[in-house]
Amino acid sequence: MSFFSVQNISAGYGKKYVIKNVSFEIENGCLMGILGSNGSGKTTLLKAICGILPHKGRCILDGTALEDITPRRLARLCSYIPQRSGIGIDISVLDVVLMGFNPWLGFLEHPSSNMYSAAMDAIAQVGLAGKEDENYLHLSEGQKQLCILARTLVTECKLLLLDEPESSLDFRYRYQMLDELRAWIASSHGSALVTLHDPVLALNYCDKLMLLADGEIFGVISPKTDSLYETEQLLSKIYGPVSLKQCSTHSGKTTLLLLKEDEP
Repeated sequence: MSFFSVQNISAGYGKKYVIKNVSFEIENGCLMGILGSNGSGKTTLLKAICGILPHKGRCILDGTALEDITPRRLARLCSYIPQRSGIGIDISVLDVVLMGFNPWLGFLEHPSSNMYSAAMDAIAQVGLAGKEDENYLHLSEGQKQLCILARTLVTECKLLLLDEPESSLDFRYRYQMLDELRAWIASSHGSALVTLHDPVLALNYCDKLMLLADGEIFGVISPKTDSLYETEQLLSKIYGPVSLKQCSTHSGKTTLLLLKEDEP
């Protein structure tokens, strides 16, 4: 049995389906990316999995059907980071991160000292040390995204769902966020499903890449093992003609670069 499986998921808005009979599996310890053009159904798929959108089909996480459990238990198993946090009130960075413990707290129960300590560690981990008492609304969009990531890192969930978490981040912090995701997967033995705007990040950090078009999966890439030619052919269906090159950093680490080719 796979760690997480999606079985014939269909979801949309009103009477229109955006994703149609999507099925896939994720193994434990896997970082799976989702690539697709605007409107391909990436965000809709994540919202359906975490229960925000009504849907047909089933999502099974470590033997548990997510459709059959309460929202509180679902929040303990699965954490979702949207493109925008939706937080519109004056609240400190520390309090935002402490929200990650809400599914484990009873009514009017306050976070424990261990929770406060874990929250402070997570804030430092994402590069926001010293900003614990700052107003969340006064942060840059990139810092807000890092704060929400910290809120997720303190949880004990098994599956992370992230919707373009790198979109508001600069060059340095984009790579830091993906490093943090890989570290979380290694330490928690969970898995992550992430939509990414940047295909180069996806190619170099994800174990597998699921390609979406018109609400359906048309291919899956394993960047570490698939040939450059096969990968180019699949990516060209999203980005047009592209070429994929292997390069090395000064330290000798192999990395992939995606180049746009002229239209024929």
